[in-house]
Amino acid sequence: MKSFIRCTLFSLFCCILSAAIAFGHEKPEKSANAIVLATFGTTVPDALQGILHIRDRIQKKFPGTEIRIAFTSNMIRKTWQKRQQDEAFKKENPSVPRDVYSVKGPLATIADLQDEGFTTILVQPGHISLGEEYLDLVSYVNGFNAITTIKEKNRPFVKLAISRPALGAMGPVHPYVEDVNAVAKALAGDVQKAKEKKSALLYMGHGNEYFPSSGAYLELADAMNTMYPETRTYITTVEGFPNLDTVIKQMKKDKITKVLLKPFMSVAGDHAQNDMAGDEPNSLKSVLIKNGFQVNTVIEGMGEQDGFADIFVEHIAETANDHGVALK
Repeated sequence: MKSFIRCTLFSLFCCILSAAIAFGHEKPEKSANAIVLATFGTTVPDALQGILHIRDRIQKKFPGTEIRIAFTSNMIRKTWQKRQQDEAFKKENPSVPRDVYSVKGPLATIADLQDEGFTTILVQPGHISLGEEYLDLVSYVNGFNAITTIKEKNRPFVKLAISRPALGAMGPVHPYVEDVNAVAKALAGDVQKAKEKKSALLYMGHGNEYFPSSGAYLELADAMNTMYPETRTYITTVEGFPNLDTVIKQMKKDKITKVLLKPFMSVAGDHAQNDMAGDEPNSLKSVLIKNGFQVNTVIEGMGEQDGFADIFVEHIAETANDHGVALK
């Protein structure tokens, strides 16, 4: 009898131990690869679609790969984490995915994935151009890759690599001019909308005061004016160059009277809804009207458009190929 009890207890212990090992397994069952979609983020619930649509397009391309979003803005993450306890807000915004409320920064997101057993992680920035935020992400990845261990097998990653923003990055492997042209081709629908309204197309990008990323915007405008000469395209920025005064002077010189105004950002968040299309005297729309232009505004993040979202899909696919990573 005692022998039977001992055998029964031993069998039960083995089952519990097996379950514990299975629950805490080091490697995911479907794939050891993961993608982090790292963006600045947004506090505007409706604007989240610009980010979520990019994630959906990546997931559609690689259904067997784990994909996590990360927000680089501390303020935006804290806002969503506070909303996690706000049941009234959740009820008013049922379309917000649960993981947005607990969203983390890229460092923590990469660390979580590594802790869960994902050994190969690719970071896809949701940024438009090579600027301050993208270069910070590059530094994060480089920092992780600087970790060395006594034994090679104990290194935290088999592969950790970062992809490039929409308008490209430095280097000869993927010339940024090709990325600029790809984005221009993806925006044919915007040109058509402006053409239907007999308007010029005016984008508002974010820009940067600390890094000379303005050239990418100017090259994109030039590429679009070459591809679609029947509709003039202009780009201004919230910060840095080209500013609105510069663009207004050029549009007046070109005898433009009507503009279709759109955000050139992955999301149509606070900048788009207030700085661009708000009714305040210093919004882009108000300044343009004051200068005699007829203005139509479109509140839509670039990430909501299939063609633009697929730019990021193509970039992460090429980055995987560059590093010998087989995404599923």
